[in-house]
Amino acid sequence: MRILHTSDWHLGQFFINKSRAAEHQQFIHWLFEQIEQQQIDAVIIAGDIFDTGAPPSYARELYNQFVIGVHKLGCQLVILAGNHDSVSTLNESKNILAQLNTHVISSANPNSDEQILTLNKRNGEIGAILCAIPYIRPRDVVKSQADESGNEKQQALGQAIQEHYQQLFDLAKEKQKLIDHPVPIVATGHLTAMGVKSSDSVRDIYIGNLEAFPANAFPEADYIALGHIHRPQIVAKSEHIRYCGSPIPLSFDELGSTKQVLLVDFEGGKLSKITPLLVPLFQPMKVIKGDLESIEQQLSELGKELGKELDK
Repeated sequence: MRILHTSDWHLGQFFINKSRAAEHQQFIHWLFEQIEQQQIDAVIIAGDIFDTGAPPSYARELYNQFVIGVHKLGCQLVILAGNHDSVSTLNESKNILAQLNTHVISSANPNSDEQILTLNKRNGEIGAILCAIPYIRPRDVVKSQADESGNEKQQALGQAIQEHYQQLFDLAKEKQKLIDHPVPIVATGHLTAMGVKSSDSVRDIYIGNLEAFPANAFPEADYIALGHIHRPQIVAKSEHIRYCGSPIPLSFDELGSTKQVLLVDFEGGKLSKITPLLVPLFQPMKVIKGDLESIEQQLSELGKELGKELDK
């Protein structure tokens, strides 16, 4: 079973009043090539497919183009909501997209078994069980008590999120027993795990309630595909708990981090290999500092560098 893990596309983002549409379009074309060349069985987008709850029309068009393209390539697609995504916006088309082998999970549903999906190989055989967990809004899992302190609310939310994960994992284990061959269990999430490095473009999602989710609170899934943090990283030295990061730089402080998607392979029902696929830089970006003379010199040198790149 081969899964491609990506997240935090932020379709519709304007960066210093500049549209990222061209970069996103190029990334999607590049991703189509990877899906075909690598023979991906399923793609997981772990949240923040859009930058805002009301994305511009071109962002919705890119979204629809991607879904159609993935379907044509014979690949299953799972799209999970992030904190930037609107539940109602994602729900508008989820039933239609379901006809294109695309599962859209817009919220943490109290009817948890709706978040247990089977991921199939290209030959139709079940390849994995997915605990499809999107960004968990506090109202989805806890009831606020008027007399609770801030610390008590934080503890209640953390406990509720952990229980939601465990409930889904237990359901997945029951489903796993019914399959006549070994299959892995994969879980997802869109949150801040404890100890990760963030960036300027990442928005706090549990302000005043939950700063970070401890890695040991995740269930014992074979792989945990996370979104929300834009820098690719391993969580708590656990190779199977990963942030893939955003595919394009969403702020200047992300220029130092490699952009990638993750190719996740399973053999015999167990995780066998994780391979980063490096995403090309589709739009050069650079921070220039100094006095006027220094800035002019840096701009001149940058122009020469870009000219050489264009001549290649």
